[in-house]
Amino acid sequence: MKGAPEVFLQKIIDHHMTNAKQSATIPPSRFGEAMDQAQLPAVTTIPHLSTDERAAVLDRLFEPCVPLHTLSAGLLREKSFDSYDDLISSIGLQLTNLADSPSTNDMAWLESILAAHPRLGRKVESRQSQAEQAQLNSPDDPAGQSLSELNDLYEQTFPGLRYVVFVNGRERATITKDMKSRIERRDPAAERKAAIKAMCEIAADRARNAGTEDDIT
Repeated sequence: MKGAPEVFLQKIIDHHMTNAKQSATIPPSRFGEAMDQAQLPAVTTIPHLSTDERAAVLDRLFEPCVPLHTLSAGLLREKSFDSYDDLISSIGLQLTNLADSPSTNDMAWLESILAAHPRLGRKVESRQSQAEQAQLNSPDDPAGQSLSELNDLYEQTFPGLRYVVFVNGRERATITKDMKSRIERRDPAAERKAAIKAMCEIAADRARNAGTEDDIT
């Protein structure tokens, strides 16, 4: 039998998917594919985009994740942003509010968003993450296997959490040291905050690398 957090998450996912089906004119997967290859839309146009287009922006900056759409699509519709850094900071605040909430539903919601980030040292489906983690994901490298094993240990130490870090070109040994340090710290609350910070750093880097329609002269 599902517990309360699982039932809650399924309800918000079902609600979002129902709304998306009603408003969609192009399948979300096609939006995601197009967005993955194109510049981001000008940040000032985001409130005027369709529901699926706003979801595609979130997927491009973070990872495809229906619970994140449910959390942040309304924010992107209702608020104007001066920059993508401003937008990402606002989403980071939403995530931090979930982390600080005493509600078990909010904690489960946050952890479902963090779990959308691909595991280091494993097969990565996201093309963005493949490029970002290329130097870490060599299946023939014994150190790569060690990274995979550390991921398993991390998730045993912090049930429900996913190790998230802004790789930023750092070597595998540096990432491994960071993961070991965080495992030894054994502080789930600090891990949630560290994961949120890393997700926002990754999103900001993706925004800078993608460029926007504002850059077209």
